[in-house]
Amino acid sequence: MTKTGNILSGIEKSKELVYFLGIGGIGMSALARYFNSRGHRVSGYDRTESALTRQMTEEGMKIHYEDKVSLADKDAALVIYTPAIPEGHKEMEFFKNNGYTVIKRSEALGLITENKLNICVAGTHGKTTTSAMVAHILRDSGFGCNAFLGGIATNYNSNFWSSEKNVCVAEADEYDRSFLKLSPDVAVITAMDADHLDIYGTEKNMQDAFIAFTERIKPGGLLIAKKGLARENEFKAGTRWTYDAENLEADCFAKNVTIQNGAYRFDVVSGNSSLGGVELNMGGRHNIENAVAAIAIAGYLKIDEAKIKKAIAGFKGVKRRFEYIVKSGSHILIDDYAHHPEELRALLNGAKELYPNKKCTVVFQPHLYTRTRDLADGFAEVLAIADEVVLLPIYPARELPIEGVSSEMILNKINKSSKRVLQKTELVDWVKSNNTELLITAGAGDIDLLLNDLKLMLEKKR
Repeated sequence: MTKTGNILSGIEKSKELVYFLGIGGIGMSALARYFNSRGHRVSGYDRTESALTRQMTEEGMKIHYEDKVSLADKDAALVIYTPAIPEGHKEMEFFKNNGYTVIKRSEALGLITENKLNICVAGTHGKTTTSAMVAHILRDSGFGCNAFLGGIATNYNSNFWSSEKNVCVAEADEYDRSFLKLSPDVAVITAMDADHLDIYGTEKNMQDAFIAFTERIKPGGLLIAKKGLARENEFKAGTRWTYDAENLEADCFAKNVTIQNGAYRFDVVSGNSSLGGVELNMGGRHNIENAVAAIAIAGYLKIDEAKIKKAIAGFKGVKRRFEYIVKSGSHILIDDYAHHPEELRALLNGAKELYPNKKCTVVFQPHLYTRTRDLADGFAEVLAIADEVVLLPIYPARELPIEGVSSEMILNKINKSSKRVLQKTELVDWVKSNNTELLITAGAGDIDLLLNDLKLMLEKKR
């Protein structure tokens, strides 16, 4: 065990204070909840208050929203930070310069999970829903697991839960090469589309990182990878399976897919076995693919087939992943975290498949200047799937503006006349005065803060 691992082990035994810099992030909050559930005092800083941080405060964690050393807990035995913390952060500098044990979120997750049966789901999109499905099947079936998710599982209104079972399901984040701290027994790779080029520089470098992730699989472990991924012949694992929504050449796939009352029904073939009559009450054909991967893992763990089917039928999804905000005869409002062209493609195609006779309007908030710059052509092509496109200004997150990069960069490339850029303050009034019978909001920024006003307005339009 590493020196840091020994320190973490000692902290866990003594239940000392753990302090988080960026405690409100979706991955950070799961770790904070882990330590809180094990009897530690937990406190931390985040830039802004959110529904999630308010919920964590109600769970007993102490959180503040100003970067002030005077507000930081000086008796912290361990400080965990997110790579989103900017350079020059006063609290970070204090802890680093005064002898505290300071580790990155990915290192903490790796140390917590390394000695457990570890199921890690990676991919540039699809990983949150797939990991939530796997964790839900394990929990609902009684198999049990500790779950560290990158989204809020609707069934439990949480991104973390604990179990006495020595089993973990963890979302494996490729950003900043975080997933290279994990040690999977079972690894999933859902997608490897070019992303995070601000970190990797080139698509090849990003692919190299995914290949390195497969080298982290424990001896005798299993890799389940989407069929047809680039450089899949370079993946490493004791056993390798491929999966797909309906590609019969994959080791695991769905067949006999039908849509009934807004739900998908299908059979899943996994190797030499078949699971018939699976019901998935989630929109988006891409979620069939996610379910195939989750069902393959459940079968590998020898979970009873009836329990697998019951769990999938009862899976309510992940907040901000094809989430229905309004669902009535006259208006549909779907919200999604999609922030990459391929995620948007799956979202828009899935919505139009379910509602082919409704006019489709998408409101997209680009996330990061670098991603907008690098993927503008892809965003423009995919957004044109909708009948009408509304773009909001770029959500900068951790970045400073880049000259010449704006939402207009995408707008000008969209081959469609019904397109515009609106300010967030203009959106609700625009929707009120336009025909938006199938309205989709998408993006990884703060577009979700508009959902309540949109919901109230649409309900009045009925």
